[in-house]
Amino acid sequence: MKLKAKYAIAICLLLSLLAIIATGCKSGNPNATTASGEQNSTPAPVSEEGALQTLKISWNKDIGNLNPHMYVPNQFFAQAMVYEGLVNYGEGGKIEPSLAESWNISEDGKRITFHLRHGVTFSDGSPFTAANVKRNFDAVLMNKKEHGWLELINQIDGAEAKDDYTFVLRLKHPYYPALQELTIIRPLRFLGDAGFPQDNNTAKGILKPIGTGPWVLSAYTKDQQAVFTRNERYWGDKPKLQKVIVKIIPDSESRVLAFQKGDLDMIYGTGLISLDEFAGLKASGRYSTSVSKPTATRVLVINTAGPITKDLKVRQALEQALDKKAISEHVFGGVERPAESLISDNFPNSGSGLAPYAYNMSKSSEGLEQAGWMKKAGSDYRTKDGKELTLELKYISADSVQKSLAEVVQGEFKKAGVNIKLMGLEEQSFWDDAFAGKFDLVIDETWGAPYDPHSYVSAMRSADHSSSSYAAQQGLPMKQQLDQQIGQIMISTDEQQRAALYKNVFATLQEQAVYIPISYEANIAVLQNKVNGFAFPPTQYELPLAGLEVAR
Repeated sequence: MKLKAKYAIAICLLLSLLAIIATGCKSGNPNATTASGEQNSTPAPVSEEGALQTLKISWNKDIGNLNPHMYVPNQFFAQAMVYEGLVNYGEGGKIEPSLAESWNISEDGKRITFHLRHGVTFSDGSPFTAANVKRNFDAVLMNKKEHGWLELINQIDGAEAKDDYTFVLRLKHPYYPALQELTIIRPLRFLGDAGFPQDNNTAKGILKPIGTGPWVLSAYTKDQQAVFTRNERYWGDKPKLQKVIVKIIPDSESRVLAFQKGDLDMIYGTGLISLDEFAGLKASGRYSTSVSKPTATRVLVINTAGPITKDLKVRQALEQALDKKAISEHVFGGVERPAESLISDNFPNSGSGLAPYAYNMSKSSEGLEQAGWMKKAGSDYRTKDGKELTLELKYISADSVQKSLAEVVQGEFKKAGVNIKLMGLEEQSFWDDAFAGKFDLVIDETWGAPYDPHSYVSAMRSADHSSSSYAAQQGLPMKQQLDQQIGQIMISTDEQQRAALYKNVFATLQEQAVYIPISYEANIAVLQNKVNGFAFPPTQYELPLAGLEVAR
């Protein structure tokens, strides 16, 4: 009996000691940092099963270093999870408060005064103030050339922190899209002071990703996985989810298999899986599927300065050689409808109403012959002066939709006697070539909300970090006049004049056959049935995390 009593006492002491240790662990510093130096948010509550509310998704490339002021390889969706802007782009393009509660615009349109939200902190606990806003603006303006594609950057005349909660932005001219461009994900979102390098030059890199947004990057293995946890200091409505795991899976087939095995909870976006794979998942009846409204326009961009494509007749013949209806059905399964214009008519100032090039193989053949490209009997491809009509089409290799589209375009142009050499490139290499004009044809897209049409059109004048447009337009004889018209659009305060200028720009680009609009792009979503609360966000580059829950 005494022996049993001793054992009982020992067990009680052991249990008490374990309880003390557990309590000590729970009362430790909730703001401890990880090995990478990133701050942890307060531990999130767990469900009855002991599992965090976790959403597992996949992306086809690494998320990047999450520098809020820079571009590729940073991924839009990841930057948007961590960083916020002064204002948000709401449903229907409504400009809504975010880190700024309100704002006033001076009568001359050259001064915008923002009244910042009180009580906002960064994920490391430091306060969000007007001084920090100015510091971020100064860092972006320090590398103005890097951001020249965004006209707002060119229009900024100065930035001032009047007090802790009042920030003033001065403009050179009244600029009608100023607030809309402040909603975009990069480069005008806000990094906490502890994330800045000593010289404030964030173009060289940041120390760590510290934002005010609803998510904190808590774990990261390059090219493998990124883990975001809920920012328990977030000033707004906190997500219902507590963790988002992003698995890097470059291959679409592997992504579908992972989803079917239950290793992923959601596939969302465009280009992550082929639309055939989407149709198969939908037809299975095992999952919830959705398609968004048109978000942007998928286009084939023609280099007007290319050795062959500098000929307008060749470009116009290419326009007439694509059966967009067949492409919509066979490549996109009807998910993306054929595009008739560069900008979808659900955007303002889209230039809609212009007569599109109709699919007409006979006229295409006639145009190529007028340009001197003849097709001999028994030959698949046209020749001129002993040279074969061969064009190189570049696309992003990790984008399964672009790959499928490129293969179909190759087959369509073969019918016209045009030999298309396909070249799939890693994303950074693709953009390097696109910006430098090292292409005959590239698959690209307009930028969607909140960029279309003003930011997309404005960037046509900039060689730095724009679309492929700047390089593609270098062979146009009226390029200088076109750029001048675009400049007038950006500072015009007369809506009718602005609409007329937009129409002139789009009419010129269509007549000159710079772009072949293929289809109106849409985001797709495939969800496991345990995922609830899904709704498409108002812009195409953000994940639909607000309101999502995962049943366990």
